[in-house]
Amino acid sequence: MTTKRSSAGGLRGSWPADEDAADQRAQGTDARVVMGLASDQFLVGTDTTDL
Repeated sequence: MTTKRSSAGGLRGSWPADEDAADQRAQGTDARVVMGLASDQFLVGTDTTDL
């Protein structure tokens, strides 16, 4: 699994982590948003497979 850190909220009510995950899913990658409790940030996790 690959993760990318993102702030909890952006300008004018945007949700950067949710937007990033949606972009990944639109490209065919399974992506989900989880909360990193230790870092107090949202993490976008994507499943990757090396062939």
